[in-house]
Amino acid sequence: MSITSDEVNFLVYRYLQESGFSHSAFTFGMESHISQSNINGTLVPPAALISILQKGLQYVEAEISINEDGTVFDGRPIESLSLVDAVMPDVVHTRQQAFRDKLAEQQKAISSSSSSAAQSHATNNGETSLNGEENGTHALHNHMEVMEVDSEVQIPTTVLRGHESEVFICAWNPVTDLLASGSGDSTARIWNLIENSSGGSTQLVLRHCIREGGQDVPSNKDVTSLDWNSDGTLLATGSYDGFARIWTKDGNLSSTLGQHKGPIFALKWNKKGNSILSAGVDKTTIIWDAQTGEAKQQFPFHSAPALDVDWQNNSTFASCSTDMCIHVCRLGSERPLKTFQGHTNEVNAIKWDPSGMLLASCSDDMTLKIWSMKQDTCVHNLEAHNKEIYTIKWSPTGTGSSNPNANMLLASASFDSTVRLWDVDRGVCIHTLTKHQEPVYSVAFSPDGKFLASGSFDKCVHIWDTLSGALVNSYRGTGGIFEVCWNSVGDKVGASASDGSVCVLDLRK
Repeated sequence: MSITSDEVNFLVYRYLQESGFSHSAFTFGMESHISQSNINGTLVPPAALISILQKGLQYVEAEISINEDGTVFDGRPIESLSLVDAVMPDVVHTRQQAFRDKLAEQQKAISSSSSSAAQSHATNNGETSLNGEENGTHALHNHMEVMEVDSEVQIPTTVLRGHESEVFICAWNPVTDLLASGSGDSTARIWNLIENSSGGSTQLVLRHCIREGGQDVPSNKDVTSLDWNSDGTLLATGSYDGFARIWTKDGNLSSTLGQHKGPIFALKWNKKGNSILSAGVDKTTIIWDAQTGEAKQQFPFHSAPALDVDWQNNSTFASCSTDMCIHVCRLGSERPLKTFQGHTNEVNAIKWDPSGMLLASCSDDMTLKIWSMKQDTCVHNLEAHNKEIYTIKWSPTGTGSSNPNANMLLASASFDSTVRLWDVDRGVCIHTLTKHQEPVYSVAFSPDGKFLASGSFDKCVHIWDTLSGALVNSYRGTGGIFEVCWNSVGDKVGASASDGSVCVLDLRK
């Protein structure tokens, strides 16, 4: 058996990522030189660290259940060990002795009839139940039954492979069926899913390189964000290498935007397509001139890493941070137009509603808050989730949207494994969607707002009816789902996964 520090560091790094501690993961990854290790991340399954710890814990419990001569005690430990107990020799020894004492007492009290009954139970189904395996098998059987319900609905699915590491993000071109994806392998890819186009599902590889020694070398940094401009001609990407890049839809690098000092966590085109907005670990947000690649203005108002940004209009935007604050800023203004305070932990995501009147925010403090430029305090403080809320999305309905006669909804995705749909006008949760079994990282509304896609680390993509809250379609992939997105027509859902795969669900009947 061999254990290297690189292997331990990689498993810890993945655990931090999967648990939502993205900034701790970044810092740890830099200090432990994760990018320089030769471990292929696509081969390491989700929750690998927890899995190996559980096996180690089971081994220690098995040790307690074994006599010094190698025979097995006929029974279970008095109580299950905790992880901390298992690494403390005194606790293990005490439990082992207590176990032996209890079994000795039981053996003295056993009558011949109870002895035969015990023997009959132990050989149930022709197998001996050791260390609770009988219960474990039952639990697994129940879980498989749940998944069989999901698999009854077969969605035609195309699995796109090519990425060599986790695929954190994906986004459809707003005009045509080109799907962009961004990965930990330091590439973005553009997948051609246009029907009747030559070559089928071809891929363009957008390699993120940096200049070193007079030549371009791979940055070996995660592609963290990507966004198409409104007419679908250009794709912007943000990376852990600190650079934003603009690419043509043909995969050619148009310009490189370098002013951030550290990773970029988010970037967005404005609707007009003349500016790009980015947020970085350097605590700043930057508006870039999309034509020249120059920084128009840098906004240094946060006191900790900026996590997300969203345009209100072509020159005004909101930003959020681990500093628990939300700033609304405008190009040309030297100070924020508004600062919203009220969250008690880092703010993970912000989104303006289609009208640009209301701003929604979600946080590790387990709350959603709705803000208006007309007041300093939040309009609604929505509390229902019992773990961190990772992301939020407004439905493309109501005032200012292409579906003005439909009611506006807000969706929230949480590490408590649920998705909630909110009626923001009334400030109430109208549906709690509970089919997922692991943290939910992404939600996306269909273009008409009638359906919601959700993606979770349980490897499942679920499609929900937003009116009734009913589950209408399910797909189980091969890796934990980081992001889901709808194409512009609303008949395909893209999903990016932790095992390096990108899936396309065809929802046409």
